[in-house]
Order: sequence, then structure tokens, then C-alpha cells
Amino acid sequence: MNGIINLILKTFIETLYLTGIIILAGFILGFLRNTAIANFQRSFGMKAVMITGFLGVPVHELSHAIIAVLFGHKVTNIKLLQNPDEKGVLGYVNHTYNPSSVYQRIGNFFIGVAPIFGGITVIMLLLKVTTPAVFNNFMVTLKQNLNITTLDNGSIHNILISNWSVIKNIFNGENFKNPYFYLFLFIAICISSHISLSKADINGAWVGLVSIFLLILVINMVGLSSYISASIIIKYNVLMTGFLSVAVVFSCITFLISLVFRVLKA
Repeated sequence: MNGIINLILKTFIETLYLTGIIILAGFILGFLRNTAIANFQRSFGMKAVMITGFLGVPVHELSHAIIAVLFGHKVTNIKLLQNPDEKGVLGYVNHTYNPSSVYQRIGNFFIGVAPIFGGITVIMLLLKVTTPAVFNNFMVTLKQNLNITTLDNGSIHNILISNWSVIKNIFNGENFKNPYFYLFLFIAICISSHISLSKADINGAWVGLVSIFLLILVINMVGLSSYISASIIIKYNVLMTGFLSVAVVFSCITFLISLVFRVLKA
């Protein structure tokens, strides 16, 4: 009995190592996004969300669609942008999959969280085009962090400090002399305003998360997990933290802007 409990606990922890940082970022981004939209709507009306939505929503929905195709799902209907309906829906992607396919079931998780990675990808590409020096600095810092092989208080502190230095470098005073940087800021804010997950996204991701848990459980049962290096898991989480921190920072900026307008309109 203890063996079964230990197996399930080990599988839970390993699933958390794989998906935990993504789930945590999803909840943070969701809170910031929902609060920011509520503030903008109180300040400018229900359609204020379209100010950022005309760019952010298509990126959100295309991210779903691309990952759905990669995981073998059939996209049956897609709406990249629409006026908010009675439920506040700005766009959607409908897709079907084969429930007997483990690959396609696991794909539900990555389809659900796709807007986070799609949004980050576009933001990073924009950063490379508009301020290549900042982008190069980010990549150098990320590569340095990937040299970490163990997680302790010292390494976590170094990761946080290096990520913070990257953020400060993005908002370096010299960048504000570059007119393209303002274009980057506007588009990045639009995308980050819609990078979070909807209720439908979370429900779909949950199905995939259960499938991931069951797959890891099987891997542990047959003893294959011993071939997975702990350092690889650490590097993966360091990589995710670096990119996700950028998304959270721009979502925080959107949240603060919405808060300022709410106070001014009060």
C-alpha cells in the first residue's frame, strides 16, 4: 500500500515539476488580465477591451489553432476577433480530437496554455526586431542561467537577480530614444493583455493535465523515470521562468495602466 502511495506522490511531484510553473504563471496572468479588463471597462465602457483586443485576441486564438494542429486535432471553427458577446468572448477556436489517442489527449494541455507561449514568442520576436541589443542580452542571461544544475537558495537568488536585470535592461533610458521601442511597448501590452487563459482554456488544459499525470505514472511504473536527469528538469524550469517573467511583467504594466485610469475616472 505504501508503495502505491509513494508512486502516486512521486508522479504528482514530477507532474508539478513539468507543469507547475506554467500553471502558476497562468493564474497570475489571469488575475492581472481580468482585473485590468474590469478596470478599463469601468473607465471607458464595455468595448474598451477592443483597444488591446484587436491585436492581442488574434495572437491568442492563433496560438490555440497552431498547437491544435501540431497535436493532430481537427480545427472545426475559428474566430480570430469579434465584438464581445454576452459572455465577453472575443474569439474562439473549436477543435475535435480522438479520445483514444494519448498524444492528442496530452495535446489538450498544451492547446489550453498555448496563448501564453504564443504571446511570449511574438513579444520576443518584436524585441529582437526593435531592440536587438536588449534581446541579445536576454538570451545571454538565459544561457548563463541554464548552467545551473542544482536548485538552492543561492541559485534561485541568482536567477531572480539576473531576470530582474533583464527587465531593467528592457526599460533602459536609451531604449526610450528609439521610436520603434514605443511600437514594441504598445504591441507587447496589447498581447500581454490577452495572454492569459479563459475558463474554456483551463477546462481543456485540465483534460490534458490528467493525461500527462497518467503518462508519467506509467513511466514510473515501468521504471523509465530513472533515465530522466534531474538537471534537465531544472534547466527546463529555469528556461520557463525566464520567458514567463517577461509575460508577467508586461501584464503588470497593463494592470497598472488600468489602475491609473480607474483612479482618474473615479
